[in-house]
Amino acid sequence: MSQPWSPEVTITASEAKRLIEQQFPPLKPVAITELGKGFDNTVFIVNEQYVFRFPRKEIAVELLNTENQLLPLLVHDLNIDIPEPIFFGQATEAYKWPFTGYRLVKGKSPGEIKNEVRVRSAESLALFLKKLHQFPVEKAKKAAVPPDRLNRTNIGKRRDKLIENVKKAAELQLIDNAQTAFQWIESLKDVELDSRLTLVHGDCHIRNILVDENGIISGIIDWGDTHIGHPAIDISIAYSFLPPSGREKFFQIYGEVSAETKMAARFFAFYVSVLLALYGHDVKDKRLVSSAKESMKLSLS
Repeated sequence: MSQPWSPEVTITASEAKRLIEQQFPPLKPVAITELGKGFDNTVFIVNEQYVFRFPRKEIAVELLNTENQLLPLLVHDLNIDIPEPIFFGQATEAYKWPFTGYRLVKGKSPGEIKNEVRVRSAESLALFLKKLHQFPVEKAKKAAVPPDRLNRTNIGKRRDKLIENVKKAAELQLIDNAQTAFQWIESLKDVELDSRLTLVHGDCHIRNILVDENGIISGIIDWGDTHIGHPAIDISIAYSFLPPSGREKFFQIYGEVSAETKMAARFFAFYVSVLLALYGHDVKDKRLVSSAKESMKLSLS
């Protein structure tokens, strides 16, 4: 059965190297290593300075185009590093879609981090999202940022899929207390969110944040799901990455939000964490599975 992360097109490091050298001669000789495969893109490190992303699906082409227009408008105004697109590759007979190269954002995937360390990122993370969510919506629209076409904050629409995924995770022993999760899901009510719409990252979870050598958030990557939507989508990171004590600090900086927004944010945090655990298991990424399991625990705490 096809999974959400199943590719339509694959590309090897040697094929990517050839394309990059052909289109960007100043980078020759290209030293390239595969960084990873996401739902939408295959990612390579080039010359230890740049990250190149090649779409795995046709939908990612439009997403990359949005990033190319939006990120230069944000890169100098946010307090946490984000990718800056600087190389714009063109489609060829060998590879049918455009691709993009970015300045490398320094840091590493979070992995296992103690709660007392996580708390130390609360203020900078809150300030980052506050600044992002204050970006003028009309300016974002002119940069080809789309609306939320997936109705991401609709708990009723996603509840059945979450139950299905929790059952799969339980069968695979990817979740420590499935019964607690089921009880929490059943207790949820559909919420009526306020009409506030902002520019959002749209995919703000453990796989798209980087931390420095001290475990503090240093980068937010993969802006392919950025859109005009409800800020609850991004606030979900306060539930999947921060412990309860860190959330208090987070909302002191970000500002208070409604109980309905917090409920939707927590739901989305858990929903994505379960999906990441299943994805990590499917691609045999034990580190991601471990991180996703920790995010699930935090989301329910």
